[in-house]
Order: sequence, then structure tokens, then C-alpha cells
Amino acid sequence: MIIAVDGPTASGKGTIAKRLAAHFGVPCLDTGLLYRAVGRQVAINEGDPDNPAEALAACAFPDELLDDEVLRTEESGGLASRVSVHPEVREALFKRQRAFAEQPGGAVLDGRDIGTVIAPDADVKLFITASVQSRARRRWMEMVDKKLDHEEEIPLSEIEKDVVARDARDINRKDAPLKAAPDAFVIDTTSLDREQAFEMVLETVEEALKNR
Repeated sequence: MIIAVDGPTASGKGTIAKRLAAHFGVPCLDTGLLYRAVGRQVAINEGDPDNPAEALAACAFPDELLDDEVLRTEESGGLASRVSVHPEVREALFKRQRAFAEQPGGAVLDGRDIGTVIAPDADVKLFITASVQSRARRRWMEMVDKKLDHEEEIPLSEIEKDVVARDARDINRKDAPLKAAPDAFVIDTTSLDREQAFEMVLETVEEALKNR
């Protein structure tokens, strides 16, 4: 059983994917974390994330980097969005993601091209979305909750601009652009809290699996 969970930044897809994996007892892969690791490695190498060769070289990041909390920062998210536009980087990470999807027992993967590129044969494909304003506020609230004493609070307006910029890069990139698969269930979480969103998703997934 493969469940693909796609969607734009801060749509809630990561939380939903983890809860689905726990519910069905299968492993979960946040594929965006791989791109964040590549982006972070470019920064460590003092390279340019917009340079295809330097971004590709960063795909050889050490596995322990995936456990670094710095990958959860807005800066790492921005770097991930920039390196992910390079076809060379996407190709380098494809096998790793596909192998995870094909493991015995199944898996849940969340990202931006799971249902369209990584696992087009997924049993259930979801596309989780929400308004730009809603996603920006969620991201801002997360940052406020995690803010350290020495950090400056980033204005909500700046977060909203960043969300719009990331959306544009993800949607308009030539290779594996962000879009819902034709057979994906599109779920808008703008007016839903986390529990309501998960309940709607779980009902959708269970119904889809029952009708396979």
C-alpha cells in the first residue's frame, strides 16, 4: 500500500502523512527533508543553490544531516525550494524516494511530486492545499512558538511573501512541477483545524482503499 501526499508548503501535508502512517502502521518519508538537506549542504559548502552543479554535488550530504533541526527552519525551506528546480538534483534523489515507496508492507510519502513522478502507481493520491493567507499564518505561528530569545520575530507579511515565492518556484519549475495528479483527491484545509483535516483525509483514504 502506497499513499502519496502532495501539496504546497505549510498546507499541513506533513502532519497528515505522519498520522496516516501511524494509523496504518507503515513508515513515512518526508521527501521535502531530502531537498532541505541538499540546500543546507550547499550552504555548508558555501555554494550557490541556484547553480545546478553545486546543488548536485550537495546531494552527497551525510545521513546524519537529516536529523539536524536546522532543516526545519525557514532558511532551509527556502534553500530547498531553490535546489529543487534543478532536474539533476531531482534525478539524484529519485531512486532514494522510489526505493522507500516500494518497500515491503507499503509506505506513506509526502512531498510535491509523489503522485505525479515518484509513485504514480500509488494506491491513494492526496493533494492537500489551503489559501496562501492560511498557510502563511500557520507557518508564522510555528515560528513564534519555536522562536528563541535571541531571534527576531519575522513579520507575517514576510512569511506570506515567502510562501508566494515558493509556490511560484514549485509550480513553474520545468521538471516535476507542483500539481495534483489527475486521480488525486484534492482536500482544502483552509477552514479546518488539524483534527478536522485528518478526519476528512482518513475517511477519504479508507473509502478509496475499500473501492480499489
